[in-house]
Amino acid sequence: MQPPSPLPPRAVVDGLRASDLVEISDDPAALEGGGRWAVVLDFEGRLTAARFARWEPLGEGAPDASPPWPPVPLGAWSSSLSADGFRAGVADVRERIAAGDVYQVNLCRTLAAMLDEATTLHGLHDRLAARHAAPHAAHVFLPDQGVDVACASPELFLRRDGDRVVSRPIKGTAATADGFLAKDRAENVMIVDLVRNDLGRVCVPGSVRATEICVPERHPGLVHLVSTVDGRLRPDAGWPALLDATFPPGSVVGAPKLAALDVIAELEPTARGPYCGAIGWIDGDRGTASLAVGIRTFWREGRTLRFGTGGGITWDSDPDGEWRETELKAARLLAVAAVSDPRG
Repeated sequence: MQPPSPLPPRAVVDGLRASDLVEISDDPAALEGGGRWAVVLDFEGRLTAARFARWEPLGEGAPDASPPWPPVPLGAWSSSLSADGFRAGVADVRERIAAGDVYQVNLCRTLAAMLDEATTLHGLHDRLAARHAAPHAAHVFLPDQGVDVACASPELFLRRDGDRVVSRPIKGTAATADGFLAKDRAENVMIVDLVRNDLGRVCVPGSVRATEICVPERHPGLVHLVSTVDGRLRPDAGWPALLDATFPPGSVVGAPKLAALDVIAELEPTARGPYCGAIGWIDGDRGTASLAVGIRTFWREGRTLRFGTGGGITWDSDPDGEWRETELKAARLLAVAAVSDPRG
């Protein structure tokens, strides 16, 4: 459990700040009702949806006062999988691919560092906003529910506008645009097919299409390959059906999805929590929503600060290269957590 906090519940998502908490629900059906909700959906399926009465653009109204952020030294982090353990996991996945059990598995590790009992992630969110701008930045703070998540995700899981749904899976990461391997493009196309199949379970037949494939997209410190898949939601498919069909996001699981989930459960020693889940907002009145994949995400469990990093493993994966990719994805974010001045 989180320690009691004098700070009120809030959410900051997609440039909007939410306050005046009305209700909390763990039922996806509640999202069909009225109001706008901040959403945190753990990789393991635990939903925390918070309906707030007040939503306003950042910059309007009185700014929130963030408590000081105590920097977390780079050497303070421990990993759920050592370098050797992660490389062994990559080798294990490759053996399963050779046996025909899976085509791809997203293998992850979680990092952990200790915080003071009263520390919240308000200040870390400020540092991420100043030093690591992200298209799906968010901070959701619900102290009574033990939720404190600061996200700098570059990846769209689901955007909804009425009956139109869009997903933009990321697969393929390199330090520069000319650093992608054939493996990166192959795994992106594989996940695009998985996302098409997921959306096809709840969309009008023939409406699901991939409109962009393997587009390089620059983000702080690295480049991703991004594709876009969209479709028209069936009239009888609401949020319970949509989440059941598409969650967890295919890009952070693998293919086939159910088989990859079994491998993840076997090889990863800790739960992912909000990492690789979904974070964002849903407006039940307007039928609109934006949910990010919970990557580049910090979260707090009591006094423990956690952060996840990983990558897609295919037959062409090199264990050393995959370990280096997890370090590349984490390096800039951990450096942000290590500074005390948000402008640093």
